[in-house]
Amino acid sequence: MKIIACYSSKGGVGKTSAAVNLAYASAKHGLKTLLIDLDQQGASTFYFRVRPEKAQPSKTIIRSLVQKRDATKEIRETDFELLHILPANQAFRNLDSLLDGIKKSKRRLADFIEDLGSSYDRVILDCPPTLSLMAENVFRTSDIVLIPVVPTTLSERTLSQLTEFFKEADFKKKKLRPFFSMVEKRKRIHSDTMSRLRLSEKRMLRSSIPYSAEIESMGTHRAPVLQFSPAHPSSQAFRELWMEVESLLKP
Repeated sequence: MKIIACYSSKGGVGKTSAAVNLAYASAKHGLKTLLIDLDQQGASTFYFRVRPEKAQPSKTIIRSLVQKRDATKEIRETDFELLHILPANQAFRNLDSLLDGIKKSKRRLADFIEDLGSSYDRVILDCPPTLSLMAENVFRTSDIVLIPVVPTTLSERTLSQLTEFFKEADFKKKKLRPFFSMVEKRKRIHSDTMSRLRLSEKRMLRSSIPYSAEIESMGTHRAPVLQFSPAHPSSQAFRELWMEVESLLKP
C-alpha cells in the first residue's frame, strides 16, 4: 500500500481535481484504490456521486480516528471498478480539537489508514486546506505529498512556507512533490514563475495541469475529466502526472 496526499494550505488551486483524477487513473491501471475525502466540503465525494444521505455527519468515522474503531462499513463503492471512497464528513471540522490531547495524536491517521486501507494498493487523501494537527498526521502518514502550485507569487509563497514548516518539524522533505496547476502559459507571470521555480525547486514535478474549462465542468458531469473527456489535453496532463507519481513510488 502506498499513500498519496493531495495537499495545499491555499484553497482553489486544483487540489481536489488532482485527487479525483489520480484516483481514477490508478483504478483504471488495475490498482485497487481508496480515495479518502478528508475535506469537510466534500468535493471529491460529490464528484463521485455518493448519495448525500450517505455522506451526512456521522460519529462512526470520528470514533474510528480517535478511538481506533473499525470504519470499513463507511467505505462506498464508486461507479468505477477498483475505486472506492471514504466520504467526507462535516464532523471533520472538529478533528483537531478531538485529536489534541490524546495519546499519539500525530500518528492516529497512520493507524487509521493501516487498518482501513490494508487491502488497497493505493490510498489517496484529499486534504483540507489547513496547516493543522490533521495536516501533521497527513505529512507523517503519506509516502508522497503532492502540492498543486498555481504559478503566481502567492502560491509560490505558500510552497515556501510549507517547505519551511517541514524543515522546522523535521519531516522528510523528499516527500514534498509540488507540481504546477491551473497553468495559463499565455500569462507572463505564469511563464516567468514556472521558469524560476523549475530552477530553484528540484523536487518540482515535470507534469503540469492547465487551466481548463473542461476540468471546471467536472462539477456538472460529476465525474473525473479522464472519464468524460479522455482525449482532452487536460486529461493527458493528468495521465502524465499519474505516471510521474507512480514512477516515484517504485522501489
